[in-house]
This record gives sequence, structure tokens and C-alpha cells, in this order.
Amino acid sequence: MRPALFWSAASLAIVLMLLLAVAFGTVPLTISEVGHALAGTGEPTNIAIVRTLRLPRAVLALLVGAALGMAGAALQGSLRNALAEPYLLGVSGGAAVGAVAAVAVGLTGAAFVPVAAFAGAAVAVALALVVSRAATGSAEPRALLMAGVIVGAFANAAIMVALAGARPNTVRGALWWMMGSVADASWTHVAWLAVYTAAGGGALIWFARDIDVLALGEEPAASLGLDVDRAARRIYLLSSLLAAATVAAAGLVGFVGLVVPHLVRAAGIHRHRALLAGSALSGAALVIGADLAARVLRPPTELPLGAITALIGVPFFLVQLTRRS
Repeated sequence: MRPALFWSAASLAIVLMLLLAVAFGTVPLTISEVGHALAGTGEPTNIAIVRTLRLPRAVLALLVGAALGMAGAALQGSLRNALAEPYLLGVSGGAAVGAVAAVAVGLTGAAFVPVAAFAGAAVAVALALVVSRAATGSAEPRALLMAGVIVGAFANAAIMVALAGARPNTVRGALWWMMGSVADASWTHVAWLAVYTAAGGGALIWFARDIDVLALGEEPAASLGLDVDRAARRIYLLSSLLAAATVAAAGLVGFVGLVVPHLVRAAGIHRHRALLAGSALSGAALVIGADLAARVLRPPTELPLGAITALIGVPFFLVQLTRRS
């Protein structure tokens, strides 16, 4: 696929997914009814369904996908590892620990949970770097990936321990949140995630040339005058911010950051400024579509969003792992 064709196809996919996400559900609506509801001239019930329930949910899914796509592209480039992504590196797990801890102490506001999640993600990144350096003497990409898997497993265990004495309803709600869901979307959630995504994603695009240089390797990057450690830490933290914001908004949604950068590279896009933007578009379309599938595949039961993305991502991960082996 030519790059120019990719941008048109990705934009069209997002528009199409948004229309389908707003139109389909327990109460199916026609495109005409959706248009009237958006304009405020339709049936009151349809207006409530579209404006209050489905549209904020679809927009939140869009932001989650965009943030995870950009985080995955940045991590793959800076680590020089095409299998890297926030979920596998333990970043999402650390963010989940921070979010659960914030909720446990009563800090449930939309402004506090993302900050706590970011703190947890930053700690997870630091632990992964420490483990990797202890094992190999440097932040070698493959060692860092394995360290991230270990940190992620530890984070999940810590959450289970924290929930061991909780009430059944609390445990059930926490487990559903950990499996990923945008069912509780509101315009407040959308606004806060939009701020974090714009800030973190904009910063990554600003430092895209650093990622281009890091992708060459540590020695070539250093020979070109880049402070490798400082640049790598900056990319890790910005990626962690994006991943943490999505965890606070929608729980654990894995493998999006793994899949979409590969789709963008397949279109012939390799420079990271364009790759980050393309991953945002592809990730947005993917998560909106996955959430739509979670709502309509087994009505009236709703499937976890994270389960749908895992069903897509795990086979993709195995194929990529086999190719590289």
C-alpha cells in the first residue's frame, strides 16, 4: 500500500467505525436517525442513546486506541524491538497497580487516577530497567522485554493480593475493569483522556527524530551526538504517560500497541513522526472496531474489550515471534 493511500484508508476507517459504533447496539439506529440525533432534532430516546451513551463511548475508544498505538510505535523504535508494547513491557500492569491504589485510598476523581496510574507505570519502567541492567549490564532490548513481562506478572499478582480482602462486588468490578472496557464512558473521561493523549502524543511527535536516531542502535546514536540514556528515558516516560492514561480510562487493553505499528510500516511508513501519527489513526480504528465487536457479538452479554484485542494480538504476536526466530 502506498503511504498516500494509507492516510486516506485510515481516515475513512475511523469515520466508518464511528458511524457503525453509534448506529449499532441493543437498539439499532439508521444513519438518518443518527444524523437527526446528533443534530438534536430526533426522538428524545435516540438523542439520549447517541449523545449520552454511544458517542462518548466511541470517542473514548478512539482516544484509547490512538494513545496505545503511539506508545507502541515509540517503544518499538526506541527499544529496536518490533515485539515491544506497553502491555508486554509491564507498563500497563504498573499503571493498573497505581490506579487500584488510588481508588483504594479514595482518590477516585478523573484528575487523580491518571496521575496515580502514571506513577505506577513509571515505577514499572524503572523496575524493568533495573532488572535488565542487572542481568545484562545495559538496557538491552530483548532483556528489557523479558524484564517487562516479569514486572507485569508481579503487578498482576500485587493487584490480586490487594483485592483478596475486598467485597465480592468490588472484586467483580475490578476484574472487569482489568479486562478492559469503555462501557462507563462519559464526556468527562473523554476530556481528561484527550488532554493526556494530546500532551503525551504531541511530545512524542516532537521528539520523533530522537526515536529515529535511537532506532539505529546505541553506538550510532551516541556517535551522532545524542544523549542515549536521557533520550531513551524521555521516550519511556512519555510512552508510559499515554499507557497510564488509557489504563485509568479503560483498564488493561493489550496488544494494540504491538499490532498497529506493523500495519503502518507495511504501508511503507518508517520515519517515526509519520509512523506515530499513522499508529494513532490505526489504533483508533482498531479499538473502536473491537469495542463494537465486544457489544454486538454475544447480545445482550458484553465481552471485555481487552479480550477482543487479545484475540487479535496474541496470534499476531506469535506470527511475528516465529518470523524473528
